[in-house]
Amino acid sequence: MPAAAAPGAGLPPRLVAAPDKFRGTATAAEVAGAIARSAEAAGWAVTELALADGGEGTLEALGGRSRQCSVEGPLGAPVTAEWRLDGTTAVIEAARASGLGLVGGPSGNDPMAASSVGTGQLIAAAVAAGARRVVVGVGGSATTDGGMGAVGALAGGSRLSGIELVVACDVDATFGEAATLFAPQKGATPAQVALLDRRLERLAQIYLDDYGVDVRAIPGSGAAGGLAGGLAVLGARLVPGFELVAEAAGLVEHLHNAALVVTGEGHLDDQSLKGKVVGGVVAMAASAGIPVLVVAGAADPVAWETRLSGAQRPTVVSLVERFGTQRALAEPLACVEAAVTWFLVTGQGKPR
Repeated sequence: MPAAAAPGAGLPPRLVAAPDKFRGTATAAEVAGAIARSAEAAGWAVTELALADGGEGTLEALGGRSRQCSVEGPLGAPVTAEWRLDGTTAVIEAARASGLGLVGGPSGNDPMAASSVGTGQLIAAAVAAGARRVVVGVGGSATTDGGMGAVGALAGGSRLSGIELVVACDVDATFGEAATLFAPQKGATPAQVALLDRRLERLAQIYLDDYGVDVRAIPGSGAAGGLAGGLAVLGARLVPGFELVAEAAGLVEHLHNAALVVTGEGHLDDQSLKGKVVGGVVAMAASAGIPVLVVAGAADPVAWETRLSGAQRPTVVSLVERFGTQRALAEPLACVEAAVTWFLVTGQGKPR
């Protein structure tokens, strides 16, 4: 796709900056700001939308007054978890209470013991504070407990009477797929994956017997190692996290006057099209006939390009490929600015 044209006479064209976070290096808001600085310097008008898909960044994307409480972390140690409250709507990230980052990543995790109890405690705290609607973003968890910890912390749902519980899922995997697809990312060995798979199968039967809900048939129930499924048996409604955040941000309305959309994330691969921000933005922009630039920390071009064609295929810039791994990690925002400047101003060659 050719580079977007520079603005001409009259009002400048509008660019929508709608990225996800670059995990571990920059927040979505920081990336959107970097895109905006380059675009405005090139004469564009910019709308900044920091997006999320139900994982980290959901709190910032949906907003509300910041609250904190102490809950049990994924391996039992107490953690102080932030959440948000806007009127009677609470927003919670499972990653703040039961996240993989809280245990130092896969190498520090015990995938057999990791529990979602802290997420349940966080939901209970929000309800106690007056929330009547609770949105739970479930990405980034350390757990594959099928939500058993959270269900226990919520006393089997008795604390949720009259509460609307919405789970923002970042994947559409089912309960039975949770261990195979995600437990290896949380430090599980092949033998542990097999054990977790059998444990989830038994838990699914328990949920069916006790609550009359077959979580195995619910899309998204495998999110966060089955946490989404556990909350579903308590009456939660599972929704695509990107769609929930995009609606709250008014993405569709902002696309009406856009000449270009710039999105991005830390690692672009075939999973980016399965409920993630970049895939969602590309699809919505393609439906509106708007060109897209994707700026990624790193990109798997084969996995990406084989899944998109024609009008749906965006221009993709990999920061690692253009600037090298060291600079891309050390100066991600400067690299984002340079990549966007290259696209808008020169349209060819390497970023300056």
